[in-house]
Amino acid sequence: MTKKLLLVLGCLTALIAIAQPAAPQTPAAQPSAAQPPAAQPAGKQIPVVEATISTVHDAIKKNTCTCESLVKEYLKRIEAYDQSTGMNSIILTNPDALNTARQLDNEYARTRKLRPLHCVPVIVKDNYNTIGMQTTAGSLAMKGTVPTTDATMVRKLKDAGAILLAKSNMAEWAFSPMVTISSIAGETRNPYNLDHTTAGSSGGTAAAVAASLGLVGVGTDTGNSIRGPSSHNALVGFRTTIGLISRAGIAPLYLRNDVGGPMTRTVEDAAKMLDVLAGYDPEDPITRYSNKKIPHSYTSFLQRDGLRGARIGIFRTLSERDPDPQVHALFEQAIRDLRAKGAIIVDSIKVDDFDSLSANQWCPTFQQDINGWLSALGSASPMKNLQEIVASGKFAPYIERNLQFQLTKGVTTDTLDHHCDDAWTDPRRIAYRKAVTDAMDRNNVVAIIYPTWNHPPAHIGDFKGYKGDNSQVVSPATGLPAFTVPMGYTYDNLPAGLQFLGRAFDEPTLVRLTYAYEQATHHRHPPAQFPELAGSPTAGLTH
Repeated sequence: MTKKLLLVLGCLTALIAIAQPAAPQTPAAQPSAAQPPAAQPAGKQIPVVEATISTVHDAIKKNTCTCESLVKEYLKRIEAYDQSTGMNSIILTNPDALNTARQLDNEYARTRKLRPLHCVPVIVKDNYNTIGMQTTAGSLAMKGTVPTTDATMVRKLKDAGAILLAKSNMAEWAFSPMVTISSIAGETRNPYNLDHTTAGSSGGTAAAVAASLGLVGVGTDTGNSIRGPSSHNALVGFRTTIGLISRAGIAPLYLRNDVGGPMTRTVEDAAKMLDVLAGYDPEDPITRYSNKKIPHSYTSFLQRDGLRGARIGIFRTLSERDPDPQVHALFEQAIRDLRAKGAIIVDSIKVDDFDSLSANQWCPTFQQDINGWLSALGSASPMKNLQEIVASGKFAPYIERNLQFQLTKGVTTDTLDHHCDDAWTDPRRIAYRKAVTDAMDRNNVVAIIYPTWNHPPAHIGDFKGYKGDNSQVVSPATGLPAFTVPMGYTYDNLPAGLQFLGRAFDEPTLVRLTYAYEQATHHRHPPAQFPELAGSPTAGLTH
């Protein structure tokens, strides 16, 4: 291709308007007169499939891309792929994304310095408060709600230079670990096989990141909802120790269990996000437990030989619960792969009184928790409490029974007692965490592993096919961290995940183990139906 033609293509790319997806999506912002666009590298279009934070930053430093051109490419992918395929992962795009990108380009041109997440387009689950962008938690009852403050995680992402690209679909009010269906946007489908589910409730983030509609994403996990969708979409999903990351400004499901965190295509990107997100926040008092437990950087634990000599326990109590034969075969291969990279496998470990301790850990505190979030929204919220939400009738039919149960039998402030306290003060949770940690100590292991789900993603509409969710059982009630990474693929190219569970605030060890396993196996590949768009290069930013 001649230099002249490259220059023409570059000019055309800069002049093409980025058309947004059909309603309810929001048109992209026009250039601001106060912030003129930074100069574009002539003839450069941005390859984004499987791009990482590092490859994007390297390209910016080499002047082979800009934030503006990168954001344009992602917006084009959302327009081209999300609705036309029926994947339906995005609720709306950020009308200010391009203007923010131009500001970051001008900042870099002036300072020649990149912030930690400089120019990283993020897919944000629709239960995160976002200034200037609708936040509904998937509920039609909350349509038009525009918060006046950001969730703490959102603020930290912005401060680190990230760009809020879009809000993603979710299981309404985060009720379902199985599906991602909302009254505001409908159902999200799995990009690896659109006849199958993404799991829930962060399925919109998972599908969008898996199909490279954004660089990274954030979800929430009450019982499964970061790790399950990550497993079903060949992603890395970090459920961190309760108290490591603030939940302030996120619509809660059960604050006793809730965690927000990264959903990415690589362990390295998740670790970089963790560096930004971890830390104390007075608006979420439970984060005080993270004091003096956060390393200088989680990225220092990205060690390719991190499995050598690591003692890892197999938790067959979960892995042998009616596993699908193909998922079970992948798990056994994962064990062999861990051994081959130097891990010492303890097969298996048992937790004393596991059945009794893991039972009866749930408290239906949704009504109390969601009323607190609605109250904090103030006049921005069209609903004042759960009673108004139920009375409105504006919800997906599949959650009606759950809403009614929470309204009539849920725990409220008046009935709350110590049995529904958080992971650090509830005696039942302390006892359960101690039993798990004691089992790890007794076997001298640094982590235990099991399949994230014992079965592959179910068919759309087959509610009886949703089984095998292991994520609910240990981490949410104990508060312990658990990370999932791709483990391979089963029937019809459906992903499966391997989960590593560790001690409280021992995320550094989990980063080390999951990174080493990821680098040894390289299981992740992009979904075939979502390639680079015509005219985009196929190499340059990808590994």
